[in-house]
Order: sequence, then structure tokens, then C-alpha cells
Amino acid sequence: MSVSQSSLAEQTSLVQRYLGLIRFSHTIFALPFALLTAWLAWSSGVPFRGLDLLGIVMCMVFARTAAMAFNRYADRLVDAANPRTSGRHIPTGLLSARQVLVFTLLNGAAFVASTLLFLPNHWPLVLSVPVLLFLLGYSYVKRFSMWAHYWLGAALMLSPLATWLALTGTLAWPPVALAGVIFFWVGGFDIIYACQDADFDRQAGLYSIPSRMGLHKALRLAAGSHAVCVALLFVFWWVAGLGLIFLGGVILVAGLLIYEHRLVNPDDLSRAGIAFFHINALISLGLLGVGIADLLWKV
Repeated sequence: MSVSQSSLAEQTSLVQRYLGLIRFSHTIFALPFALLTAWLAWSSGVPFRGLDLLGIVMCMVFARTAAMAFNRYADRLVDAANPRTSGRHIPTGLLSARQVLVFTLLNGAAFVASTLLFLPNHWPLVLSVPVLLFLLGYSYVKRFSMWAHYWLGAALMLSPLATWLALTGTLAWPPVALAGVIFFWVGGFDIIYACQDADFDRQAGLYSIPSRMGLHKALRLAAGSHAVCVALLFVFWWVAGLGLIFLGGVILVAGLLIYEHRLVNPDDLSRAGIAFFHINALISLGLLGVGIADLLWKV
């Protein structure tokens, strides 16, 4: 292998390590809701601009990347001590803590810069730093509160609110209802995911609902959270003026959430990863798909 080929291979490997660090595929948990909100705004008469679409995608990707990278940096010692997470990038030396921190700062700066695409609407730029600090703050909540799962939900629920504000300069009931859906949906599935670390969190003095309330109560709370999520999906369907296609999607989401809870129980958490990623990815992408189909059908 030549020197140039070796350098290219090393650069490719480094990119792969960064993508693995932030689990880029998990961007699909929030980005579809931003795109659905944007499509709803454009369908209601808001003028379409290519720069707005580019701004939405860039802001979502850079903000989420900064938040995930910072989480890996903030939790590096915790990850190293936890058998489930000890194979992550910083504990294993695939990336240094300094590299991850610099990566966080670069993505945070890129997020702020991306809000300039929405000018002359100045709200995205004005709110960019407070929003970024709120996203990064999630990484420390587990040190003092068991409600960190809902901080994560609040972080992701900003996607429809920020998108609508960026496109219209105002807020309205459809993005507010969708934000509520995301808050309870994410809070619920993050509780399920955290059940895997309940024993470790308890021993390490960390806070989570499963470690503080026990697995049975935690899973019941997650189920209740998802019940509220489905109820708010019906509210969103109503206030957004959507039709039968989206209503069918809401019913399918309810079925998927029921199936998600059937996959996990306090005595068997082996399928918690499937419940966390595959089903919830299908929910977010599915709602985007039926939402766009419904809006196109009405045109």
C-alpha cells in the first residue's frame, strides 16, 4: 500500500470512528419530526425555500452530533466502569477525550452557524446557544435527578418547535402537540433502555427511574408515558387537520408501542435494544411517511 493510500485509509477509519461514536443512525429519532413539521408548514402556505430545508437538516445533524459527542465525553469514566459500555470509543482508546471534546465544539459551532441560513428570521440565531446548552446539559442530569429520561424527551421535542419557529417566526398548536408526543415517547423508551443499567446505576450512585423505582414500576411508568404519547398523537392529528392516512398511522404506532412493551419485562431485558432502536426508528420514519402521504393526498 502506498503512503497516499495508507493516509486515505487512516482518514476513512477516523471518520468511521467518529460516526460510530455518535451513532449517526440515531439521528432518525428526531429529524423525521422536524421534516414533518416543515412539510406541514409549507402545506399550510408558508413559502418554501431551499435554504430553509438545508438549514433544518444541518441544524438537526450538527446539534444532535454535538450533544451525543459531549455525552460520550462527559460519561467517559462512567462508560469505562460499566461492563455494557466499556467498549465505547473513549474507554477503549479509539478516540481520545480531547478529540471528542474538540469534535463537540466544532459541531456546536457548525450548529450555530447553520442558523444563519434562516435569515432574515433572527430567532434561530438568537436561540441557538441556549438551545445548544440545554442539549448538552442532558449529559449531567443523571448525576442529580432520576428524571433525566424526560430531559432527553424535552431536548428532542424542540425539533418541531424550532422548525416551526424557524419557518414562520411564531408558534402554533400543531408543533406544540407534536412536541408533546415526542416528550412522552422519548421519555418512555429511554426508561426502557435504562433498565439495562439499573444495577450499575444504583451501585455507581447515578440516578435513573429504573435504579430508583425498580424495574416493575419503571416499565409501568414507561407504558403510561407511551399511552399519553398516543393520546397526544390523536390531538396532533386533529389540530393539524390531517386525514385518514395519518389516522391509520397513529393506530399503527399504538400497536408498535404495545409490541415494544411486550418485548421487555423485568426478568428478560435481552430485547431492550430491539425495542429501543428498531421499533422507535420505524415509528419516527413511519409517522413522517404517513404524514407526507396524507398532506399530498389533500393537494
